[in-house]
Amino acid sequence: MTGSSYVIQEGNGRQNTFAAEPRMYVDPEYKGYAKEAELANARWAMIGFIAAIGAYATTGQIIPGII
Repeated sequence: MTGSSYVIQEGNGRQNTFAAEPRMYVDPEYKGYAKEAELANARWAMIGFIAAIGAYATTGQIIPGII
């Protein structure tokens, strides 16, 4: 027999005091961690590349301050 927040074991009538597991929810809009992480890494790489070009254009060094 199953209640809303507890389970009674059949046969011996003892109550299981552990909480029942919640229902699983799957978000249909979720793209996935790997895909979102890959997009974020690509965007940061593009920003870094543009920053390196800007640093070279303004100072003549790829990493300013390091000879």
